[in-house]
Amino acid sequence: MRRLVLLAALFSATANAQTAGDPLDAVDPMIGTGPEGHTFPGATAPFGMVQLSPDTDATCEIRECYAHAAGYSYDDPTIQGFSHTHFSGAGHSDLGDILVMPQAGDDVLLDPGSAEDPDAGYRQRFSHDSETARPGYYAVTLADSGIHAELTAGKRVGVHRYGFPAGKPAHLLIDLRSSLYNYPGKVLWSGLHLHPDGTLTGFRETRGWAPGRKLYFAMRFSAPLADHAFIDRDENVPYRGFQGPGRGSDALAEKLGRALEARLDFGPLDAPLEVKVALSGVDEAGAIANLESEPGDFAAIEAQTVTAWREALGALEIDAAPDMRTNVYTALYHALLAPSIWSDADGRYRGPDDQVHRAEGFTFRSTFSLWDTFRAEHPLLTLVQPEQTTTDVVKSLVASRQHSPDGILPVWQFAGRETWTMIGYHAVPVIADAYMKGLRDFDADAALDAMVASATYARYGGLGEYMRRGYVPIDKEPEAASKTVEYAYDDWAIARMARAMGRTEIADQFEKRATYWRNSFDAKSGWLRARLSTGEFRTPFDPTAINYGSDYTEGNAWQYSWFVPQDQAGLFAMLGGDKAVIDRLDAMFEFDVSKLDYSHAEDIAGLIGQYIHGNEPSHHVAYLYDFAGAPWRTQERLKQIVESQYRPAPDGLSGNDDLGQMSSWLVFTALGIYPVTPASNQYAIGRPFVDRAVLHLPDGKAFTVVTENLSDANAYVGTVTLNGKPLARSYITDAEIRAGGELRFTMQAKPNRTWVSAPSARPFSMSTAPKVAGE
Repeated sequence: MRRLVLLAALFSATANAQTAGDPLDAVDPMIGTGPEGHTFPGATAPFGMVQLSPDTDATCEIRECYAHAAGYSYDDPTIQGFSHTHFSGAGHSDLGDILVMPQAGDDVLLDPGSAEDPDAGYRQRFSHDSETARPGYYAVTLADSGIHAELTAGKRVGVHRYGFPAGKPAHLLIDLRSSLYNYPGKVLWSGLHLHPDGTLTGFRETRGWAPGRKLYFAMRFSAPLADHAFIDRDENVPYRGFQGPGRGSDALAEKLGRALEARLDFGPLDAPLEVKVALSGVDEAGAIANLESEPGDFAAIEAQTVTAWREALGALEIDAAPDMRTNVYTALYHALLAPSIWSDADGRYRGPDDQVHRAEGFTFRSTFSLWDTFRAEHPLLTLVQPEQTTTDVVKSLVASRQHSPDGILPVWQFAGRETWTMIGYHAVPVIADAYMKGLRDFDADAALDAMVASATYARYGGLGEYMRRGYVPIDKEPEAASKTVEYAYDDWAIARMARAMGRTEIADQFEKRATYWRNSFDAKSGWLRARLSTGEFRTPFDPTAINYGSDYTEGNAWQYSWFVPQDQAGLFAMLGGDKAVIDRLDAMFEFDVSKLDYSHAEDIAGLIGQYIHGNEPSHHVAYLYDFAGAPWRTQERLKQIVESQYRPAPDGLSGNDDLGQMSSWLVFTALGIYPVTPASNQYAIGRPFVDRAVLHLPDGKAFTVVTENLSDANAYVGTVTLNGKPLARSYITDAEIRAGGELRFTMQAKPNRTWVSAPSARPFSMSTAPKVAGE
């Protein structure tokens, strides 16, 4: 009888949890390709320069393109072509470079047609039943022609493989006019060159989100060309001048746009046609060199990339229920797509000054959505990619500052170019977090100088007013309330690193500035509010209002009043203590938003009351119960968020993944921890959603998370042990993780209200923690 009971228990555990196997089998790149996630399903290598993916509609008008920010929207019935550059989960867009579309038969169509009338152009219908997507590979059958398209990618190359119907002439259309978030004249200039050996090279310059962006490519084919034609398109269009801090104008200027197409004819083929494409931001010679730096055909490149993905995803072993395992591994996959490689194989790259530089001893990375990713994406990379990627990131940020015409760190950069999108100088906590965790293979003095330069650049985002007054006044600068608190947090990160480096004067200066959040906090009402230059708070005031360019950035007072990650204890005291904070947090999650209209705000998605999981300012909020001495309330909210905001389906992300931030939140939360305050070296403890996870660290060390009694009914943490000893605090340190060991949770059906009580057992706060002389 006892044996039968044990066998039954073993069978039950096996049925409910999927043990660690090949992590690639658990990744579903289709997650997030629905209307809100903005991910793409195509082929790419970890942090690859090339993201080769289908574009289902690149001809939409800008205001209608939001669902197509990654080029692909799951609900679309047609594919316009396969292009080589994409963002994963961005709220804005560009890219979609070098569109390739295969055609079969005697007629070659040169225009894309439209989603409403695909027969009018080269666009083709497809079915999801014919699609396959996995790390490093994508395939689909184009229904109108019967062409079977396969895609793979290496670090700097993408490879197409097209199976054409037997007996029909094969053609490729290379369309340099096409771009994501397109409009007439977006392509300023382009060119094509066919070399004697059959290599096709080309370039184009676009005036999009990142103005003056240059991209070069080299393309080779597995079969000789039978014929070809280049088609020239000229457009005279008005173009609004670039605006950045302290420069630019609204003047309209006439620009000549020249965009080319290439029609490539191969005749009937006996074998699939392979098309190998390399990119470069430097020149066509760089693209050719990148092409030759990764030898091999489709199968060889795919095999190398699969190995790279298996190694990258293997940093984390996960045992969990099948759906959760898929969610978490796919989240880790999405977190490893950016910051993408931008330097060529020889180290050359085009920087923010539009000049060519060379990365010595590191790979230059770009695609920095820092307002989003400083929160969890970059802290996650310090654990799963601590040496390879994190060090490259810091060196790339510092190099960007050295080449920046404004002399500051990137704000939102891609392809080496600055977009000036979003607020704050959030490269600062990315650098400080790495340094405080002991990842210091970079010039710390140069990095700190760059951080201070960014924090004192008076022409950026009201910083001059901030330094003069201690807050950003709303009558001088939009989104002033958000900017004040985000600057204050970044200032704390500067102070933290400067103190650890022994740079006392800088540390003292920025510790003072880190308290400036108080200057925009209205203690009477309990809200963060925008102040006028007279010192008065702006009226009228509605804490639920969300309007772009108003007091807050993509949010309202409900979300932004919690953004004091460096000093939650100081905020809680101002709000009236722990009970008042818990009541306010509960009110946020339980707020009835049914009568509020947020349809005008694209990024406001995934609402649970006034908690907005689909946008980043809310991401740390569920963990704040920990700071108020009520970790069981954090556990309840995390279950509510995970169950409502993530699922293994195309619409499985409630908001933009934002270059991996939404995904990184889930990876951390599934492990039972979260970095509420990057650069504090602490992770707040939540509750795990996996049965077991092993984080593989350098030097052969491993940190294991084990969850006992995990079930839907057992939603609360009963006990926590670290290396077999009770952990009587609601945080764990980065050093404890890097040392290796075991964090064990025992779950139960009822809250444990006595696990953590003393303020000293709560996560970091500037008001309660001792100053760090060095770590």
